[in-house]
Amino acid sequence: MNTQITLSDIPTLRDRARKHIEDGAVTPGYAADRATVIQHLNTALATELVCVLRYRRHHFMAKGLDSKSTAEEFLTHSAEEQEHADQLAARIVQLGGEPDFSPDTLSARSHAEYVTGKTLTEMIREDLIAERIAIDSYRELIQYLAHDDPTTSHLLRSILATEEEHAEELSDLLVNQPVRAAHS
Repeated sequence: MNTQITLSDIPTLRDRARKHIEDGAVTPGYAADRATVIQHLNTALATELVCVLRYRRHHFMAKGLDSKSTAEEFLTHSAEEQEHADQLAARIVQLGGEPDFSPDTLSARSHAEYVTGKTLTEMIREDLIAERIAIDSYRELIQYLAHDDPTTSHLLRSILATEEEHAEELSDLLVNQPVRAAHS
């Protein structure tokens, strides 16, 4: 039990809840800078959307022996990245912001690059690199938020766990990829 934190009494909680009700879920106890958090979440959103598009392309472009199972993996990852994008967009709105889906600036705002890859091996490598970028950026954002925004931190931890799974799966695919000619 933490002896430094004093819990509010019931009348105080009720009184605070009645103030600024137009802020919805963001109460006076929210300690983070909302504008900065929304900006970072929009960057994460752009990263997820770029990953959705890259995985989707790789799903359709995967060719060669053993490509069917890898293409299915790309499609699964694409769907999971879309779920992350949706979760981030919902949190941005919950914080009073607007999710930025603008295709005009998507690539420039994304941490990950949209690299297509010509061979199946190159596609897997580029997706693994993007996942590693996402892992580091989510870890940094979780540390940045620390205890100032536990809800966003929890969301990001959940997304981070999935990104780590993706990286592990892609790493396994890369190690198990047979070396082939240009059409692998």
